[in-house]
Amino acid sequence: MPIDEQPPFARRLLDALPLTVWAVDLEGRITAANSAWSRFATDNGAPGIAREAAVLGRSVFEHVADDASREQIERAMTLLRERRVPVVRWEFPCNSPSEERVFLMQVTAIDDGTTISGFVFSTVDITPSHRSREALINTGIALAEAISLDRVYEEVALQLRRAVPSTGFVITLADDDTAEFRITHRQGYGAHTNAELEARLLRTWLDALASGHVVRQSTDIGLEITAPLITAEGVLGAITLYAEPIESEQALEEAERVLAVIAAQTAVAIERAWLVERVEQKRRLEAIGEVAAGVAHELRNPLFGISSAAQLLQFRAKDDPVVERNVGRILREVERLSQMVTSLLEFGRPNAVHLTPADPETVWDDILEGERARLETKLLTIRRHRPELAVRSLIDVQQLGQVCRNILANACDAAPDGSELILHTQISPAGGWRCRLTNGGPVIPADVLPHVFEFFYSNKTGGTGIGLALCQRIMDEHGGTISIDSTHEWGTTLTLTLPPPIAT
Repeated sequence: MPIDEQPPFARRLLDALPLTVWAVDLEGRITAANSAWSRFATDNGAPGIAREAAVLGRSVFEHVADDASREQIERAMTLLRERRVPVVRWEFPCNSPSEERVFLMQVTAIDDGTTISGFVFSTVDITPSHRSREALINTGIALAEAISLDRVYEEVALQLRRAVPSTGFVITLADDDTAEFRITHRQGYGAHTNAELEARLLRTWLDALASGHVVRQSTDIGLEITAPLITAEGVLGAITLYAEPIESEQALEEAERVLAVIAAQTAVAIERAWLVERVEQKRRLEAIGEVAAGVAHELRNPLFGISSAAQLLQFRAKDDPVVERNVGRILREVERLSQMVTSLLEFGRPNAVHLTPADPETVWDDILEGERARLETKLLTIRRHRPELAVRSLIDVQQLGQVCRNILANACDAAPDGSELILHTQISPAGGWRCRLTNGGPVIPADVLPHVFEFFYSNKTGGTGIGLALCQRIMDEHGGTISIDSTHEWGTTLTLTLPPPIAT
């Protein structure tokens, strides 16, 4: 039915549609069009119905600028005429001087059940969803190439700006040991400090993680959308976006879907960056270990020769106190170097780790019993807190014992005589084992803390700088961590963690 013969209501209905609609007969001649489509007609500029009437009876192909589009329309009409498909859809770009937009074309047949008399074409602007889809693809590609946390955060920030209109966002991660949320990256969000945002958004982050879905909330500063960061390996956190005003519920739901996908991609990228960091650390330690073993091998024989000669000289110089005193100094230094050589060999050629289910608390029981003399020498006492339930972790009892012995020795050396050491062990929120050993000795300077696990780095008189590096290597091989904190309020605390045992 020609458009000027349609009932007024049908005409108003067609013209009110935000998409363009037009109908053609079997030869492609236009039989109806709404006002949204007819504004593109190349007529004399007549307004209203006159302009729309000017396109009636003309071929739709007169308004097709390229061969590819013509072929697509002809193919759609053929498929529908032969009833091979019920509907044909495709996307096409439409560039304007100001921006590039993308439209979806949908074609259906005018079918009374026996005869097909024509076709109805409709187009709708899908630019926002197209941009969202493109942003998700770009995010996936960009994050797949990111192997460092800084690069991950840069790419997420870039793609979020493209995909969802916003004025700021924050990424927060839960600490494996304390389960406390800390903002690891942010952009925008006004003058709010990280501490203020963490306090205000904590409940939202917990809700998003508990439900596993996107959470939205209207606040005094505007609309915030939060998506959880979750992976099978334990990355827990969230992305919160401070969104610009969104015009419709559908657009808001689209923004939420995009943020959810970007959050999932981000969680995987963060996990991969952590893995790369651990692998690089392991390779670095292995390279250092090879050098250390070579150096130790070259030093061992000369030191043995020096020690033997000094002992012989000491035996023959008993009547000369000056010579005897200096020879004693030589022997003490040789002994110190021999201990370093032993440590180098332990680090460079470690025993293979044999992990078996065991309770790490029993390791501490044995170490504390064996080191009782060391504690009594400085009149130190141990205040111990242990988990109520037994812990089962995959450990190498001997090597974990070496770690515990080393950190206990360091704590005893640093603690003031007659003071108290605090040994606090518990089950972590993730189900693993966590141990903290605290002493009240001098605070480790802030510029020293980042280097305490580096090979050959030591701020302790007579220290070799090997012990903590070896402890870190052993904990890495257990899949655990070792870290250190030092403050005036709480003293120096060294923390060990082991992952939860793998369920069988």
